[in-house]
Amino acid sequence: MLEHLSEQPKDKILSLSEAYREDPRTTKVDLGVGVYKDASGHTPVMRAVKAAEQRLVEQQDTKAYTGLAGDPQFSNVMIKLVLGDAVPRDRVAAVATPGGTGAIRQGLELIKLAAPDATIWYSDPTWPNHPSIINYLGMKSKTYRYFDANTGNVNYVGMLTDLGAVMPGDVVLLHGCCHNPTGANLTMPQWKGVIELLQQKSAVPFIDIAYQGFGDGLEKDGAGTQAVAAAFDNVLIAASCSKNFGIYRERTGILMAVAKDSDECKIAQQNMAFLNRQNFSFPPDHGARVVTTILTDPELRADWQAELEEVRLGMLDLRAQLADELRKRSNSDRFDFLAEHRGMFSRLGTTPDKVETLRRDHGIYMVGDSRMNIAGLNADTVPVLAQAIIDAGI
Repeated sequence: MLEHLSEQPKDKILSLSEAYREDPRTTKVDLGVGVYKDASGHTPVMRAVKAAEQRLVEQQDTKAYTGLAGDPQFSNVMIKLVLGDAVPRDRVAAVATPGGTGAIRQGLELIKLAAPDATIWYSDPTWPNHPSIINYLGMKSKTYRYFDANTGNVNYVGMLTDLGAVMPGDVVLLHGCCHNPTGANLTMPQWKGVIELLQQKSAVPFIDIAYQGFGDGLEKDGAGTQAVAAAFDNVLIAASCSKNFGIYRERTGILMAVAKDSDECKIAQQNMAFLNRQNFSFPPDHGARVVTTILTDPELRADWQAELEEVRLGMLDLRAQLADELRKRSNSDRFDFLAEHRGMFSRLGTTPDKVETLRRDHGIYMVGDSRMNIAGLNADTVPVLAQAIIDAGI
């Protein structure tokens, strides 16, 4: 049997990390893998997470399974965090998943059950796992324009033009905030325009929100998602706790399905639990219980939000420093868009050969499409990157 398997293509980002580790240069800079790092290059455990875990060690008296949907309290606190009061609770079905990736997978599986002929529309560019999973599941897909490499902003006109071809029942995958890989976000007026168009087309929005709190703050980062959820009978939302709680390895995510009424919600809940059963049975619980502990304890929540805000402001400061350094070195404002982007990522909008020049000549490692992890920088490496970009002729 196994002799019939063929080699799979290497993951580009993981391959980039391997090349970085093997590079002997002491001046090298890793801007590849999408993991938050502090100024020392370390991914720390958040204070509130440490405290919540200690509490669990002391108080938890069983490791028995939860339920197919995970702990109901986790669903409640995450729905409140992501959706606020945008949708009545009895219209939202939810299941815990192994990370945000698991939520995306389960959402697509749910679409296959409910509307197997639907076309999935996703942004060009998008997170590589989106098309990878869609293609693996054999689902129909199309792309819509999103990023203008010349301006570094959202190609809003191109986006609306392409989405004008959406058919009734199609699913449109949107990034809730901190777009990966570009860092360019829709403004609220633009969100409203997208909502109006998708309503006219009778489409179903599917929102991937993996970086809430990393852009403009928890509330503002959730505003687009909440506006969408309030405007449609049906919306799918995949949320991750990896970034804003820093619990990457705990694989903590959730899939939410907004239904038109409570009866439809109950059916959706049954089907989502069924899909969990088919794919992994019971979802991981440790990270979910840590998140629940933090969000239900006022003191822990306040400390978590304070540290999250430190992280967010730190990345904004790095963006401002980089844009300022590039403005000085290029004697132009053509890189100012970097300060306007949000989240961990920005896309320079240059060619793969220029990215290779950065790696070869300067030890700057970023993904071939010129996506760079801003959180991989610090005050010392910002000037190094800025000069490398100028020297590479970008």
